[in-house]
Amino acid sequence: MLNARWLAGLVVLSAVAAIEVLCRTGVISAQILPAPSLIAATLYGLLLSGKLNSDIAETSGNIATSAIIAVCGGIAFGVIIHAAPRLRRALEPFLASYYALPFFAFYPVFIVLLGIGSGPIIAMGTLFGIVAMIISTLNGLDRVPRALWKTANLYRLGPLATVLRITLPSAAPHLLTGVKLAVTYCFIAVIAAEFILSSSGLGYSIAYAFNNFETLNMYAIVLLILAASIALNRLLGTIEAVVMRRRGL
Repeated sequence: MLNARWLAGLVVLSAVAAIEVLCRTGVISAQILPAPSLIAATLYGLLLSGKLNSDIAETSGNIATSAIIAVCGGIAFGVIIHAAPRLRRALEPFLASYYALPFFAFYPVFIVLLGIGSGPIIAMGTLFGIVAMIISTLNGLDRVPRALWKTANLYRLGPLATVLRITLPSAAPHLLTGVKLAVTYCFIAVIAAEFILSSSGLGYSIAYAFNNFETLNMYAIVLLILAASIALNRLLGTIEAVVMRRRGL
């Protein structure tokens, strides 16, 4: 019996094969969607020529920076908010409606504060990812067994030692979920910000290809981003599975 991963791969391959046939037979116009084989060949050519190297490096750097800030900041803020019940009650309505805010409208403010370049894009990626990390941290800390808190008091551990040695390790499953969400949100936000607001990066390259009717290049870069996002999610999922297995979960 096929497991879920093999079944998912089979569905994807079947869909790609169907699209290939439809494109090759003219049912789908090449101006709308080129054949997947042509898109893959174009991407291979772009990677081989090195034309995308600087854009890949910039986008990867923006995503990594914003993800690190979002994860570390989200854990820190989550711990602080969890330790202050009144502050948490005051912030909960804001956290619940956070992703309804139009962050891209604040881009001019980011430019004034951070200047033109990667700064505003990293800030936008961080803003998208940090609250997912805060919420996951709060959920994890809420589920720390009371016996562990009592153990910390018994050994007279200070607040910082309690967090680092007791509560955060106990909340690890929820923290890992938060990391996956935060990284995903940072990835999406950085690409979107580059697409709309930047003059470099993979998002900008997609917008440039679209505006100049370079359909094959546009789809090739989209394929690259899709492949990178799948690989990143698989990597994070593997890390999570290893941690959970070591914890016996």
